[in-house]
Amino acid sequence: MTTDIAETGVAAEELKQFIERIERLEEEKKGIADDIKEVYAELKGRGFDNKAVRKIVSIRRQDASERQEQEAILELYMQALGMA
Repeated sequence: MTTDIAETGVAAEELKQFIERIERLEEEKKGIADDIKEVYAELKGRGFDNKAVRKIVSIRRQDASERQEQEAILELYMQALGMA
């Protein structure tokens, strides 16, 4: 299979296109990550707690049942440690 790709221009061109597409997406991902960092910097500059905001973003990503399950486990562990 490796020899086939090296010997055929069509397969090599297709592979090159996939790689270039991945590279473009990686660059876009980096740009988005930089944008997110800027938003967190703005939050911090306005006096918001980034750690709390990150936690809220994480919680909002979860569906309701997943969130409830994690909250129940956390509550159980806190009770076991005498923290609740």
